[in-house]
Amino acid sequence: MAELTGDENGLAAVKISEETEESLEIPPELQKAVKQLQQYFEGKRQHFDLKLQPKGTDFQQKVWKELLKIPFGNTTSYLELSRKLGDVKAIRAVAAANGKNPLWIIVPCHRVIGSDGSLTGYAGGLHRKKWLLDFENPPAQQSLF
Repeated sequence: MAELTGDENGLAAVKISEETEESLEIPPELQKAVKQLQQYFEGKRQHFDLKLQPKGTDFQQKVWKELLKIPFGNTTSYLELSRKLGDVKAIRAVAAANGKNPLWIIVPCHRVIGSDGSLTGYAGGLHRKKWLLDFENPPAQQSLF
C-alpha cells in the first residue's frame, strides 16, 4: 500500500507500507498522483507527469533530478550516476542521496544498481527493487520449440 503526501505545490513523498488499510478519501491535490500510480502498476504508464516537491538538500535534489532521466526498463550504476553529476569520487554521496529519495517509483531510484549489475541498497528492500525492475523489464517469452 502506498501513502502519498503533498499539497497544491506538488507531491512530497510516496511511502510503501505492508498495511492494507486504504483511505477512501483522496485529497484533490493527490488524485492525479494516485491515478498515475494505478496506471503504472496496471502497465499503462511508463512516465509520470506530476508536480513534485521532494524535500532535501541541494545535492539530493540534483541527484533526484538525474534519476528522472533514467528511462523506464533501463538501469544505471551509482558510478555512472556520479559521472553524470560530474564527480566520480562522489559515489557514496550519490548512493546516500539515492537512498533518501522520498518519491519511490516516481523518481526511479530502483533503477540504480551496482557497477557489477548487482542489486544493492533500496530503502524499500531488495525484494521490492527486484520486483520493480522485473515489472519494468520482464524476461522475454521463451519458445518451447
